[in-house]
Order: sequence, then structure tokens, then C-alpha cells
Amino acid sequence: MMRRSGVKYRLLESQIVTDDQPMTLRADQRREAYRRMLSIRGFELALPRRIAAGEIPGAVHSSVGQEAALVGACMALRDDDSITGTHRSHGHPIAKGARLAPLMAELMGRATGVCKGRGGSMHLADRSVGIIGESAIVGGGIPLATGAGLSALVRGTDQVSLSFFGDGAANQGVLYECLNLAAIWKLPVIFFCENNGYAATTPASTTHAQPDIAKRAGGFGVPGVIVDGQALDEVYGVTSAAVERARRGEGPSLIEAKTYRFDEHAIGVFIPSHYREADEVERYRRERDPLVLCRAWLLEAGHSETELGEIESAVERTVAEAVEFARKSPHPDPASVWDYLYSNPIGYPA
Repeated sequence: MMRRSGVKYRLLESQIVTDDQPMTLRADQRREAYRRMLSIRGFELALPRRIAAGEIPGAVHSSVGQEAALVGACMALRDDDSITGTHRSHGHPIAKGARLAPLMAELMGRATGVCKGRGGSMHLADRSVGIIGESAIVGGGIPLATGAGLSALVRGTDQVSLSFFGDGAANQGVLYECLNLAAIWKLPVIFFCENNGYAATTPASTTHAQPDIAKRAGGFGVPGVIVDGQALDEVYGVTSAAVERARRGEGPSLIEAKTYRFDEHAIGVFIPSHYREADEVERYRRERDPLVLCRAWLLEAGHSETELGEIESAVERTVAEAVEFARKSPHPDPASVWDYLYSNPIGYPA
């Protein structure tokens, strides 16, 4: 039997689930979700070796432990829906369906990367899967997603946008400006908080007087929901309901996924570890690993060991191929250093 946290999702202030039964993933979607979760984990685990080899400059921020929150949310979106991420954002494009090879090339600063080697780890954008942009600025993606929601409204489409942000960004004023604007104009925006309990090395318990971030939505007349971020199916269910609500023109929702990051805040730089209890990480790895929970859930749902093993082997090959692709790719030509700095949207002659 799959171990659950007991968090379960609970609705706050307003109701966003209108059906008696939460929306669930079909068999093919479950397989794809598991593949994406494995891809995030495999991609992230390959990075420390590339950093040690000097192939990735600077530090990277791993989302190992948070895969179910990312994939559960993105599986509820369409290909033409958009998302914005954070500084911890390799997992977001993978969760949305991005190819691994161009992402790995981007982290290695290669010309074949999604941003031609100019974005690096914390500033990815992949328009092919609706990634508007990711930013090292805490909360920096929230207004971009709100703008994308306004664009959909003005253009008369039923697209939605979803902004991922962490518990640290929940204390940034930009979240409340955008919540207010989205509520007034009923914009199709999902505000999705990955609450992993720590803003870098600062425990949320020391910075949030009210620990449930989703409750803050009530001040704007917006539905808020808390969900177990380690449970793929539960995240998918509440996000799907919020997305359908947005498509109906009923406005934004705030989802708070209670999750946990297994790695330190950043890999490649020294980060003190005394801010977490000695056995806390191991306890989460042992009892709340989203991949272990998802695999058990899939087996309960009727998927076979052979089927899952084939997915696992395929992902392992794909990660290895992505690393090789990136290593063999050229660095950008230094002569192109001034390219892409300016845009000419009006169409005047250069």
C-alpha cells in the first residue's frame, strides 16, 4: 500500500473542485507523468558530476524531491498553455515536456542550448513547451504569468498560465499585486507555490506568521487549496480543477503544494547544512520520496513491473544521450556576443 502523508488536499475560502470526484490521470498519462518525473530526477542527478568536471559553470539548484508537484501541475496543462519558473527550474520545462538534450546543452553553455548558451541554469526559456522564462529574481516569474493571462483574455483564447514560485517568494509584494489584479480582471492564472519549507537556508517557520500560504488567497476573494506535493495524482487533481475554472472565465486560483527538497539549496557552492535537523532529509528520502510513492501508486493502478522497468531504462538512456549531446556541442562563437541583446518589434530598418 502506498504511504500517504496525511496532508491530503483541503480547500480554503472558496471551492474550486466542482465534481464529486477529483480529475484523474488516464493510463497513458500516468506513464508519461512517471517518465517526466524520472527524467527530472535523472537530469538533476547528472549535474553534480558535470559541475565537478568543470563542464557547468557556477551553481545549480536541484528540484530532487519536488518532482510530483512539478509534473502533477504541468500534466494538467495543454501544450499551448504557458508557465513561468524560478531559479530552481530545470524541472519545470521537463515537467512540461521539454527535450533533455537542449536543456543540458544550455546548462553547459553550448550553442545548441534552448537559449543558445546564454541563459544558463537560472534563466531558461523554452517557447516550444510554453516556458515564458525563468529567473533568479525571487518571484520574478509571477508578473510574467499574470501578463500571459491578460494576453489570453485580450486575445479571446482559453489558454491559461501557471506561475511556479517558492515559499520565500510568497513574502514578496509582487505576488499580492498580481493576485489582486488577476482577481479583479478574472485572469486565467494559476499561482502555484512549491512550499518546500525553506527559502534557501531560512525555515518558513521563522518567516511566515501563518504557515498555510494558500490561506492568503482569501484576502483577494481567490480560491486557495493545500495539496500533498509528494502525491502526483492529488496535485494533478487540484490543478486540473483550477485550470478548468480559469478556462471557464472564473479567474485565478492559488495552490500550495507541501513538498520538500532533498538536496541543499544549491550545488556547486558551499551551503551550511545546520538549518535542517540531522535526520530530516533522510526521513523524507525514506518515507516521502515522490518517485517511490508514484511507482507504488502505478503498480496499484495495474501497471506492471516490466512496463515501469522499460520506462526507467529508456529515461536512463535519454539522460546519458543528453549529456553526450551537450558535451559534443560547440560553445557560442565569441563574435556573436552582441547578438540577441536588442529586439526590434516595430520593424524599423536596423
